[in-house]
Amino acid sequence: MFKHLLVPVDGSDVSKKSLKKVAALAKADKAAVTLVYVSDPMPPMVYSDSTMGYGISQKDHKKVCEAFAKDIFKKAAVALGAGIKVNTLHIADSNLSEGILEGAKKAKADVIVMASHKRTGIKSVLLGSETHEVIVHAKLPVLVLG
Repeated sequence: MFKHLLVPVDGSDVSKKSLKKVAALAKADKAAVTLVYVSDPMPPMVYSDSTMGYGISQKDHKKVCEAFAKDIFKKAAVALGAGIKVNTLHIADSNLSEGILEGAKKAKADVIVMASHKRTGIKSVLLGSETHEVIVHAKLPVLVLG
């Protein structure tokens, strides 16, 4: 059915759990998988590694984000298992849903496969839903895994 899946990953438990379902889907359709990680291009005012905070340059922030993305991609590829063609794409965008959509366009994916945090009620209102934003603005199918 689908030949190229775009899968946003962020290292969260929800993201990790969805990879088993992504692997099954990719194997069933013999589809390629592009993992996308979206990071904010601007460093935060202060990085914190305990009680001490320190500033960081944009150049150093970019290096940290690239290293973090590489680590997430490595773990996600292992979780997907052998026999699946895996590509990776690191997008710098301050808007997560726009970054995911940009990744889908760059990868020329034919479907976006996302996990949902299943937020409801006040949490949904306060925290929003990136999955909902992607569904609303995508020009290709979005498969939401529960």
